[in-house]
Amino acid sequence: MTWRGETIDRRGFLKAAGIAFTAALSPHALMALERAQAVYASGYRAPDGSFGIATVSERGEIIDRSPLPARSHGMAFSAATGRLAAFARRPGTFAMIFDPRLKAEPVMITSPEGRHFYGHGHFSPDGRLLYASENDFDGNRGMIGIYDAGDGFRRIGEFDAHGIGTHDMTVSEDGKLLVIANGGIETHPDFGRTKLNLDRMEPSLVLLDAKTGALIQRHGLPSSLNQLSTRHVDIGNNGRVWFACQWEGARNARPPLAGWFAKDEDLSFVSLSEETTALLGNYVGAIAVNRRDGLVGLTSPVSGAVVTLDARTGTVLRQETIRDAAGVAPAPGGIAVSSYDGTFNETRSLVAWDQHIVRIG
Repeated sequence: MTWRGETIDRRGFLKAAGIAFTAALSPHALMALERAQAVYASGYRAPDGSFGIATVSERGEIIDRSPLPARSHGMAFSAATGRLAAFARRPGTFAMIFDPRLKAEPVMITSPEGRHFYGHGHFSPDGRLLYASENDFDGNRGMIGIYDAGDGFRRIGEFDAHGIGTHDMTVSEDGKLLVIANGGIETHPDFGRTKLNLDRMEPSLVLLDAKTGALIQRHGLPSSLNQLSTRHVDIGNNGRVWFACQWEGARNARPPLAGWFAKDEDLSFVSLSEETTALLGNYVGAIAVNRRDGLVGLTSPVSGAVVTLDARTGTVLRQETIRDAAGVAPAPGGIAVSSYDGTFNETRSLVAWDQHIVRIG
């Protein structure tokens, strides 16, 4: 199983953006873009309470902003087409698709009746399809919605995610496999964001055939870890799928919070010390792999922590405290981190960054 990088370089971003985009930028934003080594996108909340998506340099300088009707959560970026999708925070029902290099009107899609988005999705390698994690809340099952990028992102099908609380997902480089993190937590919009089954959770990690939706592999967790919600995934080298978890059990427990697997392999958990697990507050809110540097970044907004692992061994290389640490993504060197208090790689802005960031150039 092979995988591809999901970034384009800064020069490629500038070239694709063209004169119309750069001419519309303020002098400060244009300077930030021209000297950027990397460009990211993130949801944000503005001081007036409105929400949007911003492009931002690795220095934390905002390049451009686009409004959203409500709060977003995760994003998907297509290196093939340059499009960026932002998904509503659960139990939201909208997703907005932008081209961050162009001043074109975004496309908004809505989940079908009886469904809501779970805040995550991913493009197929060629950018022709957008997959989205969804909740069939009356049926209490996770689904993967399929949207046609060539037809206004019309919904053309769905796959059973073989789990509940379906959250993050990604796609293999060859487009043949969908990788799904089923958090195992039952929710229903009639009860807001309340978790309805903490005493009988069913977390799992799943591989599906991206063409047919057939189940290829499903990893449930042992009964001793049934309250360990498998929430986020990212792709490392050699087909390794990294996953991050959030503990919903006793506060004094010290469960494993991250691990990896690959096709036809069992789950392996990272052996974190009690000190590191406590530093993360039994909660990893985001995970990202820097394939070039062989690093894995974990963030916890609950305790305000960032932990960097060796992607080959899972060994902790660095751990630090960053207040409200939220988003994480590969940087030109190391790991980029954003926070709810508006900090992006140690630069503070007036907006509050949301849970996730994605590198787009």
